[in-house]
Amino acid sequence: MITEATTLLKQHFGYDSFRPGQEEIIINLLNSHRTMGIMPTGGGKSICYQIPSLMLPGITLVISPLISLMKDQVDELNEAGIAATFINSSLKNNEVNERLEQMKQGGYKLVYIAPERLETPSFLHALSQLHVSLIAVDEAHCLSQWGHDFRPSYMKIPNMIEQLHDQPTILALTATSTPEVTADICSALSINNDFLVKTGFARENLSFNILKGEDRDSYILDYVETNKGQSGIIYAATRKEVERLYTVLESRGISVGKYHGGMTNEERESMQELFVYDELQLMIATNAFGMGINKSNVRYVIHYQIPRNIESYYQEAGRAGRDGEESECILLFSPQDIRIQQFLIEQSTLHEGRKDNELRKLQAMANYCHTESCLQSYILDYFGDSIIEPCGKCIHCRDERDSEDVTTDAQMVFSCIKRMRENFGKTIVAQVLVGSGNKRVKDLSFHTLSTYGLMKDRTQKDVSQFIDFLIASQYVSLSDGSFPTLQLTEKAIQVLKGEIRVERKQETKKVTVVKSHPLFEKLRELRSSLAKDANVPPYVIFSDKTLNEMCAILPTNQSDMLKVKGVGEQKYEKYGNIFIKAISEFLEENPDIEKNNREYHTSPVIRNKNADVPISHSKTPSHFISSSLYKEGKTIKEIAEIRSITPMTVESHLLRAMEEGDELNLYSLVSDEDKDRISKSVELIGVEDGLRPIKEDLPEDISYFSIKIVLQQLATN
Repeated sequence: MITEATTLLKQHFGYDSFRPGQEEIIINLLNSHRTMGIMPTGGGKSICYQIPSLMLPGITLVISPLISLMKDQVDELNEAGIAATFINSSLKNNEVNERLEQMKQGGYKLVYIAPERLETPSFLHALSQLHVSLIAVDEAHCLSQWGHDFRPSYMKIPNMIEQLHDQPTILALTATSTPEVTADICSALSINNDFLVKTGFARENLSFNILKGEDRDSYILDYVETNKGQSGIIYAATRKEVERLYTVLESRGISVGKYHGGMTNEERESMQELFVYDELQLMIATNAFGMGINKSNVRYVIHYQIPRNIESYYQEAGRAGRDGEESECILLFSPQDIRIQQFLIEQSTLHEGRKDNELRKLQAMANYCHTESCLQSYILDYFGDSIIEPCGKCIHCRDERDSEDVTTDAQMVFSCIKRMRENFGKTIVAQVLVGSGNKRVKDLSFHTLSTYGLMKDRTQKDVSQFIDFLIASQYVSLSDGSFPTLQLTEKAIQVLKGEIRVERKQETKKVTVVKSHPLFEKLRELRSSLAKDANVPPYVIFSDKTLNEMCAILPTNQSDMLKVKGVGEQKYEKYGNIFIKAISEFLEENPDIEKNNREYHTSPVIRNKNADVPISHSKTPSHFISSSLYKEGKTIKEIAEIRSITPMTVESHLLRAMEEGDELNLYSLVSDEDKDRISKSVELIGVEDGLRPIKEDLPEDISYFSIKIVLQQLATN
């Protein structure tokens, strides 16, 4: 059974093995078990139903709210030699009827529909005459009223399933589901907990950053310019903000588009298509954009304001790096944004229970912005992940910037707020501190205060940003209302008394991209040309990840080309020889390239200007570079220093290398006493619920790394 599935995977998609969770879900479905899969964005959810669709009789129906995504998915399937189509509101009635007729004649294996289609009696009647063997419910969190994107039309799905005479197998899929939402989905679709497959929510290729008190426009302009040529998305909270940012960036000559609900359908579709086809580098958008975007090579996502909840944030940020390449997610935080979101929730027409739930979710989002621990760990904990470890790459895990003492400056601000009786907002406080001659300052006699002009050597903008930092760091709070005033917290009182000091990280180091392989641009241009001829987005031909692997392997024959991940037999028949010819010509023009290949990185990823070693993978997989250094006698700390990565990342590299067959003596790193403790804990607790219960049962000084080493040793005994 699974052998046939693996053969189909290689033939149509060009991969030799399944990703975590895929095989388990596929086996469940082939054995007619209703199943729910919780997998991160980019984790390969679609494979879980696409492969079974080829092995089961009849049709696989895919229910998805993402109308704009359907065409891309169908194009990809057709390119891979799988008959698929979609039925949604973009089609005319005669087109719908033609496709329904083709379905009756067995012309398709997969059919994508929007949930609203289930409210159409004619469609339900046509469906009752077909053999539907599998129904995949994508974005299944839309079923739960406690989810972040509840869709009433999704509630029609259980009733529709019951009406079908051949009861199909059901697969529910989502990337963002809290335990409460998961229980809702399983209940609605009658899915047994035994067939709930969770692969974890971690996105190992994403680095998360929160920036506080920055000049947001300046930061974005610098960031986009520094990472020129890379695809990115910037999310803003309002249409007005999207328009303003679009104007600012376009005036600087940046290849940018915009997307929001105030534009016509034609305008939105045009912008989206230009972005998907790599004609635009950057998209500025509200949260209306992205749900239907399957673009795999988005290298960064920037949030100009905070979203309303963690689910929305992780889903939107997760549109970066869908191809598995290193990508960055940045949130530009301002406390005022929390007040705006709170106001919108309170003024909404939601019933009180939903409103309270939304306010709780907003508070969790605010806590994320204030946490000083690993950002990805915070998100994983929110979703109830069983294995939570520091990611080693977010701003808190990697931050090595020096802090400077700004206690005196903070005391100046706090004193000014106090002397203004905590009744005024940030703007006028900053004006008083810089000694502004503003009429209102004089009318209120604030020019007579002892704090007037204390910071006259700064600009009003600098002082305002410093106040933002103090608010974000919870020294100052904002009152409720449309015109919030600044109020001192207990932390600020302690600073004024000299009991604690205030430190602020120095200016954020800018990032840039590393030099990509010189062949990459040639292959990307070839891909764009082929995509235009086929009228499909470039990533439908091959992803950036596949092009990068071609640069690493440099295939010049069929055998080598089929070793490239993402090149299946169907794709090879269409494009293999074209790319082989381009690679061969490149090697003829650059005879020394194989010798020098290690000078380049197989993907243009973000790096730190001040780092000696880029944060990317060379031709040799990164984990094997770390294992080679370890076998040379280097300690974990020494490897981390040599490679400019964290010791925790080195540990994960060594474990992965050992799992893939590299002979490493890691067992000696654990003391005999700790080995005995861990073994007893594993025997007592088991591993069914992940490693966290074992970790909590052990002394704090025993790390996850030690637990994993012992587990691997136990598995081989």
